[in-house]
Amino acid sequence: MRMRKLAPKTQTAYIRAVRRFAAYLGRPPDSATVEDLRNFQLRLVDEGTSPTTLNATITGLKFFCEITLDRAELTAKMQPVHVPRTLPVVLSREEVARLIAAAPNLKHQTALSLAYGTGLRASEVVYLKVGDIDSQRMTLRVEQGKGGKDRYAMLSPVLLERLRVWWRVAHAQGKMLEGGWLFPGMNPVDPLTTRQLNRAIHMAAESAHIDKRVSMHTLRHSFATHLLEQKVDIRVIQVLLGHKKLETTAMYAQVATDVLREVVSPLEQLSTA
Repeated sequence: MRMRKLAPKTQTAYIRAVRRFAAYLGRPPDSATVEDLRNFQLRLVDEGTSPTTLNATITGLKFFCEITLDRAELTAKMQPVHVPRTLPVVLSREEVARLIAAAPNLKHQTALSLAYGTGLRASEVVYLKVGDIDSQRMTLRVEQGKGGKDRYAMLSPVLLERLRVWWRVAHAQGKMLEGGWLFPGMNPVDPLTTRQLNRAIHMAAESAHIDKRVSMHTLRHSFATHLLEQKVDIRVIQVLLGHKKLETTAMYAQVATDVLREVVSPLEQLSTA
């Protein structure tokens, strides 16, 4: 998996899938048959495993059989299941402001500001380094984002000032190494983890009395939706989010309520005469 440069999170998920299958099988997984794998999928379905988790498990087992064992025929009867597409949860601008203000400390407030101000994924936020900030071009360099691709994120003047405040405080307190992680963990050598960041946003949502189901990805959804409501071209939003397909970005049109309110119903155009 390292040779194929799979992300650490992906490697962990694949290993978890194989271990789960081995526990079900009761013998080494490399001795499995086509029917063993098919029956394992049926067991997961019967146990009520979510479509997302089920598909992730299938992907991990396919990698194990096709790449590790070089036996692609083993997974011939394993088919991914349809994942119902649900509309993303989006916060209002006022809710975003309350959420950031309620974050436990300056580091978390700055990290949440960055997530909302750039639309980056949690995994991309925590792996940013100080050197990724380009105040001349007003961009953030995102190295090895989802799909292993580099890209640039927008850097607004407000966000830059918040980052500078955080940098000065962190340096004064000895919490940030020269050229190190932008958001260090308890040990400055290590970055803040996505789990710690998600815990911080859950605490902030509770403190801000936000009843919606909030996660780090909610800030990404809100970023995209608010840009769409500001009349930013959807293809620009696609680039900022790092989406491969425009149709993935297009789902935000369904939750951009400001845009929907501006659409004139054909009923309004009917003559009353």
